[in-house]
Amino acid sequence: MEAIIESLGQCQFLSPLRHRQLGSQVFRTDEHRVIHDDSMEGVRDVFERGLRPLDFEMAGAREKIYFDPAKTSAAIVTCGGLCPGLNDIIRGIVMELYHRYGVTRIFGLRYGYEGLVPRLGHVPLALRPESVSTIHTFGGTILGSSRGSQDAGEMVDHLEELGVDLLFVVGGDGTLQGGARINAEIRRRGLKKSVVGIPKTIDNDIMYLDKSFGFDTAFAEAVKTVSCAHVEAMGAMNGIGLVKLMGRHSGFIACYAALAGQHVNYCLIPEVPFNLDGPSGLLEALRYRLAKRKHAVIVVAEGAGQDLMDCDPAETDASGNRRLGNIGEFLKNKISEFFKSRRIELNLKYIDPSYTIRSVPASAQDNVYCLRLAQYAVHAGMAGKTNMLIGQWHGTFVHIPFGLVTNGRRRVDPSGDLWQAVLECTGQPGRLR
Repeated sequence: MEAIIESLGQCQFLSPLRHRQLGSQVFRTDEHRVIHDDSMEGVRDVFERGLRPLDFEMAGAREKIYFDPAKTSAAIVTCGGLCPGLNDIIRGIVMELYHRYGVTRIFGLRYGYEGLVPRLGHVPLALRPESVSTIHTFGGTILGSSRGSQDAGEMVDHLEELGVDLLFVVGGDGTLQGGARINAEIRRRGLKKSVVGIPKTIDNDIMYLDKSFGFDTAFAEAVKTVSCAHVEAMGAMNGIGLVKLMGRHSGFIACYAALAGQHVNYCLIPEVPFNLDGPSGLLEALRYRLAKRKHAVIVVAEGAGQDLMDCDPAETDASGNRRLGNIGEFLKNKISEFFKSRRIELNLKYIDPSYTIRSVPASAQDNVYCLRLAQYAVHAGMAGKTNMLIGQWHGTFVHIPFGLVTNGRRRVDPSGDLWQAVLECTGQPGRLR
């Protein structure tokens, strides 16, 4: 199976990178590909059945490009919740377009897809190297962000008014779906515009990616909070530090924070259901833990335990995501009630650092990762690639169609190595049920 990347047409212009002291060996072709399943047994099984394994087109500069840099205009939009590294992405795109390709007309669209709807009044920013030179030292996004979809027709109308040839969309699942709708409208009109995505999710839940940008920064910040929760728990008789971390559908931040902090006794994630009551439930496990060790640290992902609360599954936010119940507050109250009913002294400290974690500047490791994602996104756009995103798979940057990554979510495998490592690190039972 081949992940086909949509292209605007034949590339006729020689890349300006040929004249910037770069050897021809740096250029990729569409024939350079990376296999999805790099295990011997997986590849052998596919070939034995006479099939082609799923593979991805390698990202990188092309020797010939589709757009004439001197006549090309670009725009950048950031959507959804904040995430460390957004400003790094913006800066990286601007620097690559301006200095490497000579594209000087670059717009920053304000407040997500709302910035592509003129009646909402968000005037685009003109982006140049001097205006983005230091933005990577700050958290958030200088362009602002928003949730919710807009009419694809209105957005393409505005791209036409601005004369935009390349649109870079930075966001999660909903944003990428929005990019696909914009691309479909562009194709319907027979226009020659490229839509390239850079996947952003602090939850690390986008399919076919080694990791999302900002994730390393996020769980590193989460570890600091977990350490504080451990100090609080140790400082009082029967102390419990309860930390709620991000993770609507996937518990990657909670898992990595538990592994890195090594102070967590119970890690609760959406992929592994748990019970509160009963001899094997969380509450009895906590009672036993406090009787033996006098303290405990619990990390819970925001999407965990939703089946335990009385929430309306039909209630959604502006992006169409189901509104979750507050599992942190819920556990805080249930744990307190349980120990109070048994007249056992309890000192519980509840910490929710969500907005602190997502609004910090990116770490040095994420700085590098964001810059490379931005560079590869520009290479793809200038080569006329569209309806696709840049991702890293098995350590190699690749092109992935929007449609492939929006069909599901990457989640922690309860039978996989990561969850097994968490169980070994925390010492918690395999099932709290």
